[in-house]
Amino acid sequence: MQVISVNVGLPREVIWQGKPVLTGIFKQPVEGRIQLRSLNFEGDQQADLAVHGGIDKAVYAYPVEHYAYWLNELPEMELPWGMFGENLTIEGLSEEAVNIGDRFRLGTAEVMATQPRMPCYKLGIKFGRVDIIKRFLDSRLTGVYFSVLQEGEVSAGDRLELISRDENHVPIADITRLYVREINDLELLQRVLQVQALPKSWRDYFQKQLEKQRT
Repeated sequence: MQVISVNVGLPREVIWQGKPVLTGIFKQPVEGRIQLRSLNFEGDQQADLAVHGGIDKAVYAYPVEHYAYWLNELPEMELPWGMFGENLTIEGLSEEAVNIGDRFRLGTAEVMATQPRMPCYKLGIKFGRVDIIKRFLDSRLTGVYFSVLQEGEVSAGDRLELISRDENHVPIADITRLYVREINDLELLQRVLQVQALPKSWRDYFQKQLEKQRT
């Protein structure tokens, strides 16, 4: 897996449906080596820390291969790197192959996969269309959030190298499938609850789903 682009951006105010909204979804590619700290890249910041950013969402990565899908879906749009608000546009990244809790070396930093990205209305702001939120989720092309285990420097051209696999073997894609009720797998739900790298809010959600199934 290789970093194609590192993208950062500071929050800006935009008008959405007649109201001012502060958002950090507008990212631009940057050159050179960028410092990755525990909460974000240097020069990057989230606007609403209640739902974005934080330790479990320090870095958002999106596969470059997904851009081909969206160019076909939205041929009228230009889709530069960072269009999905990702910090890293990466070649070879797969939601099917990356497990929650997998650890990777990224440049001189070390990161861990924590969760898929669930779209919010700010993706609609970026694309200028509200239907992108449903289309994004329906596509299952979510990308991957990472936490930062060791700070370091990252640049385009760096490799995302697997260090270790989480023993529970729960792919990012399975979290999304469970969330949208595409699959109903009791054994998988039980394994998900054992994944300590999955944020507590997700585990609480799936615990409730498991309890409903049992009753």
